[in-house]
Amino acid sequence: MTERPMEYGSDLIVELMRRCGVEYAALNPGATFRGIHDSLVNYAGNRNPELVLCTHEEIAVAVAHGYAKAAHRPMVALVHDVVGLQHASMAIFNAWCDREPVLVVGGTGPMDAAQRRPWIDWVHTAHLQANLVRDYVKWDDQPASLAAIPESFLRAYRLATQEPQGPVYLCYDAALQEARLEEPVRIPDPDRYLRSTRLAPEDGAVDQLAEWLAQAEFPVLLADRVGRNPSAVPALVELAELLGAAVVDTGRRHSFPADHPLDCSDAKEEVLGRADFVLALEVYDLYGALRAAVDRTTRQARPLLRPDARVAHVTVGDLHARAWVHDVNQMQPTDLTVVADTSVTLPILVERVRRRLGATPGVSAREDRRRFVQEVHRRARERAGRVLQERWADRPISLARLAYEVGQAIREHPWQLANGRLGGWPRRLWPFREPDCFLGYNEGAGLGYGMGVSLGACLANRSTGRLVVNLQSEGDFLYTPGALYTASAHRLPVLVVLVNNRSYYNDEEHQEEVARARGRPVENKGVGIRLDDPDVDYRRLAESFGVYAEGRVEDPDQLAPALQRAVRVCTEERRPALVEVLCAPR
Repeated sequence: MTERPMEYGSDLIVELMRRCGVEYAALNPGATFRGIHDSLVNYAGNRNPELVLCTHEEIAVAVAHGYAKAAHRPMVALVHDVVGLQHASMAIFNAWCDREPVLVVGGTGPMDAAQRRPWIDWVHTAHLQANLVRDYVKWDDQPASLAAIPESFLRAYRLATQEPQGPVYLCYDAALQEARLEEPVRIPDPDRYLRSTRLAPEDGAVDQLAEWLAQAEFPVLLADRVGRNPSAVPALVELAELLGAAVVDTGRRHSFPADHPLDCSDAKEEVLGRADFVLALEVYDLYGALRAAVDRTTRQARPLLRPDARVAHVTVGDLHARAWVHDVNQMQPTDLTVVADTSVTLPILVERVRRRLGATPGVSAREDRRRFVQEVHRRARERAGRVLQERWADRPISLARLAYEVGQAIREHPWQLANGRLGGWPRRLWPFREPDCFLGYNEGAGLGYGMGVSLGACLANRSTGRLVVNLQSEGDFLYTPGALYTASAHRLPVLVVLVNNRSYYNDEEHQEEVARARGRPVENKGVGIRLDDPDVDYRRLAESFGVYAEGRVEDPDQLAPALQRAVRVCTEERRPALVEVLCAPR
């Protein structure tokens, strides 16, 4: 801790950040938190927290979001009063839907109208400023005195990090930040406020799950957000191996090794169709996960389970519900819902299942099931290999070929995929084994997510040396291209593979469906959607920010050397690199 005495309200706020172990504070500068800014630099010496300069508040919050996903603890995003909070709102919503802890800290012009400057302090001061984001943060506060700041900050930190996690918002009056501390303010020991247990299941509920698993003829483990806590992944593997059960990893976070012989994520319909018991583990959208892909014309999805299949769900999801947005998704009937943390439940469940299996005949049946599941896994991997072979020489470059070449370029380095799915091809072709090797995708689906989240992952990996990979769609990139400034200025060695199909292609598909349904020309589907006039020169754009760049790569045989050069820049020079690739939409 610093030996410099606290003199101002903002020193107190920054000292609280330090004592809670906050490493970074991302910001776009703003006058309403100028006191906090000064304290970060001149009181704390720009260390713990260290300032991370961003060109937009949406980037700043996305950086904090990505850091939370990779580091499993929060950092601060500083946002400027009402205007900065409005800019940040989309990224806050993404963090909310993703259930990640972000400490959003903002300022406001003096609440005391007598202290306001003409015009600017008036338009930048709001009553109940948190109303802008209250429906998609876990908690907010605006302490009205210096003495109230410590408890408010500690409560915000604890609520953000308790399951189900989520962003919180703290607003500090500019006048309060700049007020002198006339008398010492006691900062309590954070450990006595922040240390708490995780949500454990009822004992009888675990017994019931163990009994159903042991008795099932064909149990399926459906894992979604289990991997948010890395300690849960080995327990899930152990449970699957005990049972010889098929596992479907939805891909929202990495929850199960992709090359494990019990992984059936690419054979979801086949194994769910056979299941007599499905144990869902922190599944964000259970109704959708138990159905086939939605028919985009009718918006309907076909159920995959047979009518007599039993379903149980271990989740803390209901504790996160809000009325404003229905991100709780459609309700799915279950035979038992266990309100508990999967990382606590799974190790207990493993031991209960082990005891039941030891006392239950049926080893040969389990081994038959195991062999069947392994064969399903093998066939799914073979199908993926055939598609890769068939599309190897495609122009534009296929997503399968792109995923393969990126995987080959990074295979000698420890890596983390922070953003991008390429239609699921990285999971099929890369060694998706280690917890946290993939940080999942954008739950809020608000564009502008990928670059900031990847930079946050880079901050979290500064001490690990892992190469952070961002498979970045160009439509999302164009929302926040200024994130390249942060990457360059802070020497964050992210590998950005810019996946360019020159379109907001998802909407092209929607427009085609509407045109077909109405008997109208499908040739017009790209009007107002295509990104080819002007055809952006992403290499020059990246170079203008001081980022190493290559592209546009259109020849699939030129892809490997371009990626290898970019990886060397990231791993040897420790700076960002971008490779633009012209790709097929699907």
